[in-house]
Amino acid sequence: MPAHYERLSYLDNSFLALESRTTHMHVAGIAIFDGEGLRGSSGGIATNRIRNLVESKLHLIPRYRQRLAWVPLEKHPVWVDDASFNIEYHVRHYSLPRPGSFDQLRSLVGLIMSQQLDRTRPLWELNVVEGLEEGRFAIVSKIHHCMIDGIAGVDLMAVLLSLAPSDEVEDPVPFVPRRVPADSELFVRETARRTSRALGALRSVRQLGEDTRGLVLEGAYRARAAGHSLSSGWLTRASRTPLNGKIGSSRLFGTLATPLSKVKEVKDAAGGSVNDVVLATVAGGVRRFLAETREFDVSDLDFRAMAPVSVRSLDQRGTLGNHVAMWLVSLPVGEPDPLVQLDQVKRATQRLKETDQALGAATLVRLSAGAPATLVSMASRLATGVRPFNMTVTNVPGPQFPLYLLEAKMLESYALVPLWQEHGVGVALFSYAGTVFWGFNADYDVVPDVDGFARAMEDAFDELYEAAVSGRRPVHQTKGKPKKRPPLGSA
Repeated sequence: MPAHYERLSYLDNSFLALESRTTHMHVAGIAIFDGEGLRGSSGGIATNRIRNLVESKLHLIPRYRQRLAWVPLEKHPVWVDDASFNIEYHVRHYSLPRPGSFDQLRSLVGLIMSQQLDRTRPLWELNVVEGLEEGRFAIVSKIHHCMIDGIAGVDLMAVLLSLAPSDEVEDPVPFVPRRVPADSELFVRETARRTSRALGALRSVRQLGEDTRGLVLEGAYRARAAGHSLSSGWLTRASRTPLNGKIGSSRLFGTLATPLSKVKEVKDAAGGSVNDVVLATVAGGVRRFLAETREFDVSDLDFRAMAPVSVRSLDQRGTLGNHVAMWLVSLPVGEPDPLVQLDQVKRATQRLKETDQALGAATLVRLSAGAPATLVSMASRLATGVRPFNMTVTNVPGPQFPLYLLEAKMLESYALVPLWQEHGVGVALFSYAGTVFWGFNADYDVVPDVDGFARAMEDAFDELYEAAVSGRRPVHQTKGKPKKRPPLGSA
């Protein structure tokens, strides 16, 4: 049998390079289900049926039975089949003391997210948590960011969930792992690949002909987009805030649920997109949290959010790996009026679209695609040391109709983004069945009051909704501005 391997892209590899003892580069999803349809004979959740369902679908997502290996000398990671794959290691079972509360579930999620994935195995796990009050159960999935982005996560969800309840589980397709190349074979094949790539580039230069003008114009356009992307703030440091300090390895998880209809009411009344409303809400929530909870002067902050934007083409739908670029958005945290905040966010995102900064960021990634792994690691850690943004805010649209895991209806679905160095909290949103579910991943040391952060977001949205839909503007526009900023330690 011929040996098989697949190289990680530069972007996927960067998420490995970014990982450290305190920066866990896994994404996660927390879905809550009505447990009645999956009740076993003993009264608990039939975890074996869920495990069998997952195993029956793995042939559709072969990356889930692959592990990492590294090219000798170059040290670039590749995917190889895991001959020792064990489904029971990856699909796990927990039980809360009945009746388990949502707060107890969130505490367990924090513990699960505080532990890194084992790089000697496929980089994912799925945790079935039973014992929730009202007969519900949860599934907590954890996947390394080098395998998946937000849009790919939506595609994967379609593999396990269905449009109607069903008790059918297909027999799994037998897994025959392909041979893993020896180090010497891997080195030779990668050397040959690089040589062939260089020769191909030379042939392309000779064959330019009539395409030269078009390629030059496209290259110039991409260069301008990349220049706009760099000039948006990637090379400078964002303001220091109490949300940006030296993080540890422990995590807390906070949540919020907002009716999608109310978000769209704001959009229809004040203009912009759903994502603009989300970013304006984040600006207002950060303002409230810093000014009122932390008594921090927000009047002149240069507060930036990194917002991932999908650059996944139609032919890449359903594929794993990352196909995202990154917007850098300045949030008007110092502005007290929520409608003015929304207007400033709309103008900022419009400029990002007009200058095609998603293409610019993607171009920069492509230009770096040939970088050796050591340079990738150095560049990634340098970028996090600069800290050009204060937090990640990602908004992934999901299906607006009910989905089922076998006979169990999914009731809620929260997402979680990893924390970069000096990022005390990250915000992820997932819309499902008429509700926008917010997930807040927080560092235990920097933002121990993650529930207060979630309440600040809720209050900010309520204030924006009232101003946009009812015309009632806030009366506390200067509230929470102390005379001086407190010391920030190492932030």
